[in-house]
Amino acid sequence: MWAQWWVWVVGGLILGILEVLAPAFIFLGFAIGAVLTGVILWLGLPLSGWMGESLPRHFLVFGVLSLIAWIVLRSIFGIRKGQVRIVHHDINED
Repeated sequence: MWAQWWVWVVGGLILGILEVLAPAFIFLGFAIGAVLTGVILWLGLPLSGWMGESLPRHFLVFGVLSLIAWIVLRSIFGIRKGQVRIVHHDINED
């Protein structure tokens, strides 16, 4: 069942919905990794032949793609070095 492309895409959509419900920047990388794994299987890329019916190989590809997605998202949306939040008005000072 895990070798079906639509299972990975549906799993990615569920993880994306979880990210919307609990925005903690955790599930988005996993969602992208799951969808990309499904796309690899759907397109029949050479990597899908290597994965075959092996669940550990599917999880390895999913994990690597999720890690890459998380690193890319972190570099784009993460806090930049030297960026400091300056508070000019405290709500407790009135």
